[in-house]
Amino acid sequence: MGVHDGHRERRRALFRRCGEDAFADHELLEVLLFYAIPRKDTNPIAHALIDQFGSLQAVLAASPEELESVPEVGPSASTLIALVSALYRKALTSAASGEVVLDTRARVGDFFVKLLASESKEVLYQLCLDAKGRKLNLYKISEGAVGNVPLDLRKIVKNALHSKATMVVMAHNHPSGVAFPSPDDEAATCRIVDTLEEIGVRLADHIIVADNDYISMRESRMIR
Repeated sequence: MGVHDGHRERRRALFRRCGEDAFADHELLEVLLFYAIPRKDTNPIAHALIDQFGSLQAVLAASPEELESVPEVGPSASTLIALVSALYRKALTSAASGEVVLDTRARVGDFFVKLLASESKEVLYQLCLDAKGRKLNLYKISEGAVGNVPLDLRKIVKNALHSKATMVVMAHNHPSGVAFPSPDDEAATCRIVDTLEEIGVRLADHIIVADNDYISMRESRMIR
């Protein structure tokens, strides 16, 4: 057993015994990289990743190509990191509809902060709810800046009707770190309100997520 093997086993044992609270961010990333980078000290690589991107969250939000710009991060490591983010998002979006109740603004905001935290691109989601705030379906509408991607109102209507939704919440992120709605956000929201009203569905809110926080356009009186 080499020096790195003993260190790795001690790190694994500590994680199994104490969980993530026993580790700094770079140490958790170091342990994750054990499974993609054999026979090499992954601590400096974990430090280099966080130094390059600024935080653990930003590392998890980076694309494989961006991750591979860091020395000694190859396809195996970049794919593993990207897979962690994808699994987390998938777990949130695939929860059984009857088990998720999003009946307050705080719950909706927290749901989308967690869902969008590791997204490096701007993503627009549609959440369909029943009259009691229970999650019926969650749909990804588009990727890319809302102002630059055609707003597919037909898809939003189809999703609401298919889900038999009483209410809809739209949500997207601002990877720039500024959550305040842009003029494009406001214009798109007005169009969604008008379109959903025609089928008797209420746009309950439009949530904008940035830097682990969110703004509610309803609470900010930007939705009539």
